[in-house]
Amino acid sequence: MDIFEALYTTRAMRRVTTEPVSAEIQASIMDAAIRAPSGGNQQNWRFLLVDSPEIKAALGPLYREAMVFLWDHVYKPQLDAAIAAPEAPESIQFLKVQSSAQWLADHFEEVPLYLFPFAQNDTSGGSIYPAVWSAMLAARAHGIGSCLTMVLALHGPQILEVLEVPADEGWNMAGCVSFGHPIGRWGVAVRQPVDEVTFRNTWGSHAGLSVVEPRWPRP
Repeated sequence: MDIFEALYTTRAMRRVTTEPVSAEIQASIMDAAIRAPSGGNQQNWRFLLVDSPEIKAALGPLYREAMVFLWDHVYKPQLDAAIAAPEAPESIQFLKVQSSAQWLADHFEEVPLYLFPFAQNDTSGGSIYPAVWSAMLAARAHGIGSCLTMVLALHGPQILEVLEVPADEGWNMAGCVSFGHPIGRWGVAVRQPVDEVTFRNTWGSHAGLSVVEPRWPRP
């Protein structure tokens, strides 16, 4: 797969089938992940794969509780606005994301594979997120959908207990990535234009860049 196809089409793919992700694909995903750069090349990371029905059954209720909190508090203004004006373009987009996110919560136990990345004594994410993104890109190359979520951080201590993570070794959970064979279709995500979110040298200064249409696929 062309690297730009992977970069442009690896988006949050939450809706997946129950078909297992093969051990060979899992090995490929994780081997790509550990090739990512890490701070000082310390590789102070651990990756916990979860496919146990029992563990997923313990995590699912915690995930759904966290999602309820997000809808009732963090995203409440956006959700209320979208429900009040469902035909507005921004409402349509938000409600699509809300529906997709809620699907993952409702079907948490049915998703075949999860990855929990951990960084030791590093809460910045600088030493672990490159590896996480590499894992997601590798999954895309195999036709496997993925989604990084931080929802379970709201139940951090309970999650660490369920996963039996040592409490005194400085391991910080950097999220949860779901993996599975996608139900939806791959596509280039709609985003704010480059020139609206990119500055040069000082905050607010125009970067001198203009991208009218996505640069992939190439003409």
